[in-house]
Amino acid sequence: MKFDATKRVSLTRDFFTSLAETSVDLDDRLLAAGFFKQAHDLLRRLSEGRTPYALFWPSLYEFLRVVTHHRVFDPPSTVDEALEALDAFLEPPAVRVLSETPAHQEILCQVLRETPVNGNLIHDAHMVALVLEHGVHEIVTLDGDFRRFPQISSPKPF
Repeated sequence: MKFDATKRVSLTRDFFTSLAETSVDLDDRLLAAGFFKQAHDLLRRLSEGRTPYALFWPSLYEFLRVVTHHRVFDPPSTVDEALEALDAFLEPPAVRVLSETPAHQEILCQVLRETPVNGNLIHDAHMVALVLEHGVHEIVTLDGDFRRFPQISSPKPF
């Protein structure tokens, strides 16, 4: 199913993880992240608004990995706490969760041929292909590497 919206926007794993962490009760640990207030405000605006916005399944998995990882947070969130936060992210009527379609391989190959990347940037190419196959052309991210991909727009969120 295509993501059909007049304003199409998606969030990358790093940005979503930053946003997602704001909804889990992580206390003062998040204040050190630097973007807590801005990320929280943006997430609130998106989740309370009517404009559809998209999240990636890979980003949701990344969120679960990060917030439950003992080397990232001491103490980490429990799996139950992380799943409760995940439920909250999926609750707003405006949210769409993007996953691969049968067209994914073809679009990924096109992205990789048009943008010479390798190594860790293959994951970013995966995200670009994922949004393109759903008709999304903007990824809101803190990751400057997405600016390498001419197929999408990637404005800085704050």
